[in-house]
Amino acid sequence: MQPTTSPATKSKLLNTAVIVAALGYFVDIYDLVLFSIVRIASLKEIGITSPAALLEEGVHLINMQMTGMLLGGIFWGVLGDKRGRISVLFGSIFLYSAANIANGFVTDLGLYAWLRFIAGVGLAGELGAGITLVSEVLPKEKRGYGTTIVASVGISGAILAGIIGEYFHWRTAYFVGGGLGLLLLLLRIGVYESGMFEKAQKQEVARGNFLSLFTSGTRFFKYLKCILIGVPIWFVIGVLITFSPEISQALGITAPISAAKGIGFSYFGLTVGDLASGLLSQKLRSRKRVVVLFLLLLSGIVALFLLAQGASEAYFYALCVALGFGSGYWAVFVTIAAEQFGTNIRATVTTTVPNFVRGAVVALTLSFKSLQDDFGLLPTAALLGAITIIIALISISTLPESFNKDLDYTE
Repeated sequence: MQPTTSPATKSKLLNTAVIVAALGYFVDIYDLVLFSIVRIASLKEIGITSPAALLEEGVHLINMQMTGMLLGGIFWGVLGDKRGRISVLFGSIFLYSAANIANGFVTDLGLYAWLRFIAGVGLAGELGAGITLVSEVLPKEKRGYGTTIVASVGISGAILAGIIGEYFHWRTAYFVGGGLGLLLLLLRIGVYESGMFEKAQKQEVARGNFLSLFTSGTRFFKYLKCILIGVPIWFVIGVLITFSPEISQALGITAPISAAKGIGFSYFGLTVGDLASGLLSQKLRSRKRVVVLFLLLLSGIVALFLLAQGASEAYFYALCVALGFGSGYWAVFVTIAAEQFGTNIRATVTTTVPNFVRGAVVALTLSFKSLQDDFGLLPTAALLGAITIIIALISISTLPESFNKDLDYTE
């Protein structure tokens, strides 16, 4: 068992736990968005050439990855509450790194899909374990800064993915991601387990009971609301940005739009937005007010994006940056999930919530695909965006404020 984090270590904002969680999330995000970047190039090389097939098989592979994240979120979350945050942090890194290296050798569509599923399982664990660990080892007045560092550094991994995906062969891009993850495992030395977790281990209380989230109406609806406030972020990433080449064509934009550039620009905006929202939540001493502010901002930017008929290439990519910024409340969103529940189920919640949000891409992309034939591509995107943002606003307005909440308790 890892020793409990010392008081001296806890007082430091940039302690080893924060650094490792931030770098782990950096590699996590790199690998998570990489398929969206190399989707067209990789599918063409293995024999998928028609535009319709590229879209259809791209949706299938994204859904396989996200389904893996849904199942992996439950597995890693329960394991984090039963065995500790450290075991999940590094077990998940190893799995997604190995899977992404294997993706670099793929030549068959079926194998490609299953490897994206395995990678998804691995990618599901890192963020929840990292945020849980950081929330528990930092004093309550600093944990908002700590989770902001983790999310802001982590999300910038997509910028590297955009650069590598745009200028290097797609197989090389997968090898880079897998190699970075394996190198990160060397930083395991010196990372301490959460003292709150070790205290909960000694208590006669059930740990990591996923089903307990559904046995109490109050607990279930609080859990559901935590999920729903994050869905608009992945509507932007999984629909508007991933399918930006198709959306730009529907808008009559003549310049060729690159998914890699769209993702890179949007994640630049996300990085800045996460930093801004995290710092603003500390300044305002409120998580809820910041999320509401960013959701309202995002609704306006989505409208501008879907009304950009005949826009220039520069303006379209500027809107991608703006979409990212408006979606940049991810750090606050995951922190809210960590702060809503006790130590004995905190890792389960903090790991499953962002993965259920990511997994919502399955429903969003399937809805996007099925409804666009009847309503058109742009109206369908507008409808999905409106629904997700309205539901998120209702959810955050009815959750209790969690800023400065003492987390040393069990359910």
